[in-house]
Amino acid sequence: MNTRLLRHGLKFAHLQLLALLAETERLGDAADALGIAQPAASRLLSEAERIVGCGLRLRDGRGIRLTPEGEALARRAARILTELHDAEREIGEIGSGLSGDVRIGSVTGPAMERVLPLLRSARHVLPKLRIHVEVANSEVLGEALLDGRMDLALARPPRGHPAGLFDFTPICEEPVVLGVRRGHPLLSRATITYDDLLAHDWVLPERGTILHDTVQERLARLGLPAPEVKVTTSSSLLTLALVQRSDAIAPLAVAVAEEFAGEACAILPIDLGISVAPFG
Repeated sequence: MNTRLLRHGLKFAHLQLLALLAETERLGDAADALGIAQPAASRLLSEAERIVGCGLRLRDGRGIRLTPEGEALARRAARILTELHDAEREIGEIGSGLSGDVRIGSVTGPAMERVLPLLRSARHVLPKLRIHVEVANSEVLGEALLDGRMDLALARPPRGHPAGLFDFTPICEEPVVLGVRRGHPLLSRATITYDDLLAHDWVLPERGTILHDTVQERLARLGLPAPEVKVTTSSSLLTLALVQRSDAIAPLAVAVAEEFAGEACAILPIDLGISVAPFG
């Protein structure tokens, strides 16, 4: 496809320079990375502006800041360069057997329950395959899919985007349990009441994330007030560390809690009926 930008002379070097400027915000650093002099980089940037037909940079006291148009072109330039890099590597590996790269994203529970066993078996079945895994919430993974930085994800359709942007196949709901440290005082209770739970602070992701909202909505349906939340984090690792070092309670996906039960945490023997919407 011969676009207007290509017809007017946009070249690979222009894309490289813009992608580097988005990272460094300094023309000299970008020129050094390209192996050219700074005046040559300045001419390249002026050429790109002439070809695009608008300004791509603004000068400030620290260096160069891209305009919204410059940021848009730089973001896509980075994607093009990533694809070319992957193509070069894949072409070089085709003759050596089944190989290549795949970028997988996952929310935390499926990462433990499904991705981890996949990684173990892939090392033996596909020894030349490189698998890049990112564990994050569905909103972050959705943006990575839309930007072309990820091939597939075990997640939920991110909020704020039309459902038709994604091919989504539901797999299953994700039950949630309450995790605490080993030796937590509630573990010695014969019966745990709702009041017992609410006497402790909870660790949750921030408001607006699916786990936070699901927990709060379920407590409200049970006629319970919102728990005291002193720390919010989407990091399972930090959540487990906080639980180990305090009497806080953390709602956790069953797969996460079971993976670390006995080492980093214990599961309270009470079921609040919390289940997060299906991932897929």
